[in-house]
Amino acid sequence: MNLASVRIITAHLDTMVAFYEQLTGAQATRLAPVFAELRFPSGTLALGDASTAALFNDAARPAANQTVIIEWIVDDVDAEYERLKPIVSEWEQTPSQMPWGNKSILFRDPDGNLVNLFTPVTPEAVARFSEARVDSR
Repeated sequence: MNLASVRIITAHLDTMVAFYEQLTGAQATRLAPVFAELRFPSGTLALGDASTAALFNDAARPAANQTVIIEWIVDDVDAEYERLKPIVSEWEQTPSQMPWGNKSILFRDPDGNLVNLFTPVTPEAVARFSEARVDSR
């Protein structure tokens, strides 16, 4: 099994696409006016308009997530924190060392979904993510 994507259902598709393009530097592909994808080597972030929820028996509700954190590994979390200050309006955590060896920032996207950017900083974390990068090739 291979994780293909994580999809966010939103009532503000254009705003969310623009936010994630700025956040990641990736260009979204609009496969339909109500659907966009941002592709990365590790997987895809899909964004669907609220109208697409009907295709899934309305099981997804826009801006209702309270449990999932969308995470990206970055080279320098402190630099990302400074870069993102102008576009992030709700910070949950400034750069902080986690007990599992990563330095992390946590914030909310325009729909309130949690986003975490982190950099492995301990030797164990660096080794763990170096192995993961090799395995994914």
